[in-house]
Amino acid sequence: MKRILPLVVLSFLFAFPAAAFPPEAGQKRCIDCHSLSVQEASTLLKGGVDRVLAVSHTEIPGMWVVEVEKDRQKFPLYVDYSKQYVFTGNIIRLKDHQNITAQHAAEMNRVDVSKIPVDDALILGRKEARTKVIVITDPDCPFCKRLHDELKEVVRRDPQIAFLIKFYPLKIHPNAYEISKSIVCARSMEMLEAHFAGKPIPPATCDTRAIDENIALVQRLGITATPALILPDGLVQPGFRSADEILRLLGSRAARQ
Repeated sequence: MKRILPLVVLSFLFAFPAAAFPPEAGQKRCIDCHSLSVQEASTLLKGGVDRVLAVSHTEIPGMWVVEVEKDRQKFPLYVDYSKQYVFTGNIIRLKDHQNITAQHAAEMNRVDVSKIPVDDALILGRKEARTKVIVITDPDCPFCKRLHDELKEVVRRDPQIAFLIKFYPLKIHPNAYEISKSIVCARSMEMLEAHFAGKPIPPATCDTRAIDENIALVQRLGITATPALILPDGLVQPGFRSADEILRLLGSRAARQ
């Protein structure tokens, strides 16, 4: 979203404070008097995004949420009722501390899990576990290493959860491609954990295209960084998560309240 920052001329949430108050009987609501079409939003955001997908009113008084696409990434923007300002940051709902921007972005980027091949995936947990989460990881990513420890804690606390680990070596890690290939060839969780522990691992023993196919797949899914979790319902959760966060995301009773 940084590439559309030239569009941002204001970073406030409540352009029209009066809109926060409910109308009296017989009065119109603000949303009854304001409209923004996809075509108009496309004109307003021209040059900043590749495509406007949808426009709707948001729970934030005086603003629309505009679903956009930029460089194959889908995310929400917010435009005020004056149509002069656009806001690109995260919006947190105070009553429950939920990041509604992140939630909206996750819904926009939901994927079809059934179309993700997992034959090359390493399994962390029981094969017969009811809940399976796909993990996109890079063996040279520090946050992936930290996440791996949390995944092991999740499996320890709830054996009905398992993780299918697929490798997406980033270009910024020059050795990650060959390391990923070695681990996939050996189909060895022990080798991955040895590498995370800083131990040397042997070179690849097969000529697999699994890593190249993973790279192409992940790029099609619009995932640009590691780690990332793909939940059973197709929601993509990027970044590091603690064991408790993951258990809560999955509705596990093992999550600490």
